[in-house]
Amino acid sequence: MRVVVTEFISLDGVVQAPGGPEEDTDGGFAHGGWSHPFFDPEVVGGAFAAGLEQAEALLYGRRTYETMAAAWPERAGDPFADRLNSLRKYVISDTLGEDGLTWENSVRVPVAEAFGKVRELRAAEGGDLAMMGSPTLVRALLAEGLVDELQLVVMPVMLGGGKSIFPEDGVKRTWELVSSNTGKTGVQVNVLRPVQEA
Repeated sequence: MRVVVTEFISLDGVVQAPGGPEEDTDGGFAHGGWSHPFFDPEVVGGAFAAGLEQAEALLYGRRTYETMAAAWPERAGDPFADRLNSLRKYVISDTLGEDGLTWENSVRVPVAEAFGKVRELRAAEGGDLAMMGSPTLVRALLAEGLVDELQLVVMPVMLGGGKSIFPEDGVKRTWELVSSNTGKTGVQVNVLRPVQEA
């Protein structure tokens, strides 16, 4: 399985709370829902649909999992929702109890076992292990070299600060741009894969 990360991201690298005002206000973040004006159904929606088609399972941190679990099961009957609901979901958390696994096909993985589980899944045959949101987990996986593809949905807006997915450990990591598609709103869907340093 490949680990494929999709993120709505601002020009200044912020991924926090693209979906709604109350999604994540940590640090006093006041721009929740900032992605909506730039969503292009054809380009962005098409990229998400294609990515979900390739997915065999989903990987989340606790907070993103809880947000998704609260939103998607009730949308049954929509093809995108039905696909999301049917996939196996792995949630990395020490604080989520078994009673918190309310979304069908969900499995909790303790934080201490996260890298091992991701390595195990990457070694398995099959479709992609897809990730959305989960900035803390994505940052940790990037630092460990456990992300096979980044799909950055770059919105033409600067937010002035907020959560990022990028490690701040001083390590240089080179990525290759595989494809880029621009929507009518100025949004860009950029697909990148890591380059193995010699």
